[in-house]
Amino acid sequence: MKKARAIFKYLAYRFKAKGRHGVHSPFVYNFMHEVLHNTSPQPEILQVEELANELRGSRKMIEVTDFGAFTGNKKFTTRFRRVGDIARLSGTPSRTGRLLFNMLRYYQPEHVLELGTSFGISTLYMALAGEKAKVTTIEGCANTAEIAQKNIGSMKLQNIAIHVGEFGSLLNKVIETMPKLDFVFIDGNHRKEPTLKYFETCLTKIHNDTVIVFDDIYWSKGMEQAWKQIKSHPEVTVSIDLYRIGIVFFRKELSKQDFVLR
Repeated sequence: MKKARAIFKYLAYRFKAKGRHGVHSPFVYNFMHEVLHNTSPQPEILQVEELANELRGSRKMIEVTDFGAFTGNKKFTTRFRRVGDIARLSGTPSRTGRLLFNMLRYYQPEHVLELGTSFGISTLYMALAGEKAKVTTIEGCANTAEIAQKNIGSMKLQNIAIHVGEFGSLLNKVIETMPKLDFVFIDGNHRKEPTLKYFETCLTKIHNDTVIVFDDIYWSKGMEQAWKQIKSHPEVTVSIDLYRIGIVFFRKELSKQDFVLR
């Protein structure tokens, strides 16, 4: 995202964003109280945040295969990158990780899907929070997934399954193995058409209580357009815009509304 556009979009977001007392939906108010502004101690995630800090300081070089927005007109690109650079620029910030943790702890989903494992930090946040959750995650780059697998192994968690491959090729196959989708975190590719395609594919397994979270909704014009289409989809009843993160709900008992929250 170009700097000038990023500043403009953020200022526009801040102008629209409401605090807890400006929200008149009980459902969204509870989300803000129980999830967004929940500052309860979370000792489970301290080890994850220590691991994230170690990754940011790593000077190890790996060959990265990219299927997303940086590929241009090519199907994929490969290049060597430092692990620390990837972790700093593309890793899950602690604020986002804690939000995911709070959401899973509050909604208690059983079947969780993640698109974009990276080094497994966001995966670990979700797996630690969901006491009865099975987290299925897809990563496009084999070398990145290998590091994620080691990180997950170091935490000795048994409720995570990693699949390696391009999202468009794997998503349908992976979803077919899942009875339903209770919670989905889409953090990969960052282009309009693929993001919309992933969303439409996930709709085949959603239900009334499903939650879908999108990362980097203002990352580019294409992502912003995708977010606008997603939140206006007839299946979506409530959307929440947190600037970096977009969240959609499908609860039929709720009236159609879009919220921009601080």
